[in-house]
Amino acid sequence: MRMPVLFLGHGSPMNAIEDNEFHRGWRALGERLPRPAAVLCVSAHWETRGARTSAAAQPGTIHDFYGFPQALFDVRYRAPGDPALARRAAQLSGAQPDPERGLDHGAWGVLIAMYPDASVPVVQLSLDTTQPGAFHYALAKKLAPLRDAGILVVGSGNIVHNLGVWRPGDGRPYDWALRFDAEVRRRIDAGEHAALADYPSLGMDARMAVPTPEHYLPLLYVLALQAKGETPAYFNDKVMTSISMTSVLIGG
Repeated sequence: MRMPVLFLGHGSPMNAIEDNEFHRGWRALGERLPRPAAVLCVSAHWETRGARTSAAAQPGTIHDFYGFPQALFDVRYRAPGDPALARRAAQLSGAQPDPERGLDHGAWGVLIAMYPDASVPVVQLSLDTTQPGAFHYALAKKLAPLRDAGILVVGSGNIVHNLGVWRPGDGRPYDWALRFDAEVRRRIDAGEHAALADYPSLGMDARMAVPTPEHYLPLLYVLALQAKGETPAYFNDKVMTSISMTSVLIGG
């Protein structure tokens, strides 16, 4: 069975443990989608020079944030790794396996809602953020055989992610954030992947929405794996000040 591919806007780490609309959306998706043999997650929160895969048999839970309640630091997501998948993904992509890497909150923060029993093995693929969007799109294309091997490829980031301009008390979405989120969805629907990979060329709204690439790039891994005839579907599509939670399901 060919597995779908999925981009999740993950937002605040607190979404992992709060009973809110985003957590509930991820949980409903996990209940609805075919159960995967394993998950390969491309998270905004693992940046490396040169791509790597997490090859630990029992990856630890990385709490890569600060200033949140102790309950979030107490979370342990004990999903097993899959060293064989890590090696296969490395062979396909040219990445190097990393036997020590655990799961960062870009991965466990969404998977804890989708698979709360932590029974689905999880492998991460890092982002070499020194490379442009076209590099990531081309690398992701090489992962296509995994879809037919029961692997759910998940990109975890945010289409709009600019914490530098967020101010306490801001409530309404910024106009440029709404425009860029809508522009990205329009171009996804039109199949304009090359333009989305070359996101710096999309103007001032893109520069505001994507001041650094790590939260946007996981989207390209999902788009690259879209097969002919597959229509994207959107959920959790909400923009909050300078962050978009818009999520994309392809092939589901």
